Amino acid sequence: MKMKLTKISVDALKAADKRYRVFDTELPGFAVQVSADGTKRWQVEYRPHPGGRDTPKKRETLGTTTAHTATEAREWAKNTLADVDKGKDPVAERKAKRAEQKIADLVDLYEKDGGTILRGKRLGQVRSARSKQWMLNAVRHHVVPLIAQKRITEVTPADVEAMVKDITAGKTAKDEKIGPRRRIVVRGGEGAARKVARDLSTLFTFAIKRGLATSNPVATASINKVDNRRDRFLSLDEIKRFGAALEALEKEGVNPKALSIARLWAFTGCRRDEVAGLKWSEVDLQRGCLILEATKTGKSVRPLSSAAMALFTSLPRYADSDQPDGLSPWVFPATSGKGFFQGTKRIWPKIVKKAKLPGVTPHTLRHTLGSAAVSFGETLAMTGAILGHKDQRSTAIYAHFQHDPLRQAADRAVMPIAAALAGKNFGKVLPMKKRAG
Repeated sequence: MKMKLTKISVDALKAADKRYRVFDTELPGFAVQVSADGTKRWQVEYRPHPGGRDTPKKRETLGTTTAHTATEAREWAKNTLADVDKGKDPVAERKAKRAEQKIADLVDLYEKDGGTILRGKRLGQVRSARSKQWMLNAVRHHVVPLIAQKRITEVTPADVEAMVKDITAGKTAKDEKIGPRRRIVVRGGEGAARKVARDLSTLFTFAIKRGLATSNPVATASINKVDNRRDRFLSLDEIKRFGAALEALEKEGVNPKALSIARLWAFTGCRRDEVAGLKWSEVDLQRGCLILEATKTGKSVRPLSSAAMALFTSLPRYADSDQPDGLSPWVFPATSGKGFFQGTKRIWPKIVKKAKLPGVTPHTLRHTLGSAAVSFGETLAMTGAILGHKDQRSTAIYAHFQHDPLRQAADRAVMPIAAALAGKNFGKVLPMKKRAG
């Protein structure tokens, strides 16, 4: 059945027992479908490239007659037929779009198959399991709530900019109890937003490698992707307040594991979980070093100062009946359940509040040790080795002797910090020089 499709002629069409289609007499392929319930939908029919009678027809629905006028539908149909003439297949493209993976699917795929570093000096290396899990946690807590249902190719630089703005404003922040003595604490802010943007960029680089995307919207988004330079470090007077706060909290009955971890952050310059998640198998008191199995840059050897050695020597070995020797493999095991102690996240705010050091983080202690080392005359190379900035091959050679140059350097850097933590003065304080790289 054919007729010129106008508002009047289409409105006059009546429903039948079965749906039927009426084609336009002026635009080939343009039609209206009338369903048995009386619903009318605009459609356009075509044969995709290369055409010909042997090519099956395809049909695209353009919308209902109540949503689009005959004039609007006719223009839409013309545009569709013009695309077909150019070799496109609108129906196939729409089906492909429906089947396309969404951001939530990409996160799951990365968890299953991702983890190789895709650029930079460490190209091709496998990320540590801990680093990969941190990234996935950040993405699931921040990216997924905001853009999880967007298809991979639909995410635009504007979407990334809006996401960063929302994370900075704290829209994804939460503090939820998920079980006995277990909470999920997600913080927003500028730093979190920058980190998550870099993580999302990694996901898109992975998607491009897999042929799931052709571009990375993070790369062209108008956002700050680089962390601010951290110039904050503690003066020796501030370290004294920090040490006094630890002693006061110890008298108040605060968990000694948290306080020992905080002291070791100051004595070693190690990152947060490099101390909290430390195993006794990684502590070599005979050679005076830590041999960390997995860090941000892979396996790493760190020299121990005398203050750190003394603290490790004083620590108790906790029992674990599940272990063959009856002892926990963790230096600071969890109070309940398996794994290592996680309570520093709860106790750290109490420490900085009592010490009157707002804004100070465990990483500030790492920066403090680096700054102190350079200020007291250590070279940047030696300081980098103390902090684990060099890879294992660069630092392992210093771990063969108990009193090697690296340990002596660590002693010189930590002595003023250890003295200040104990509330004592340490000679003449040199001015701070260029910070450690």
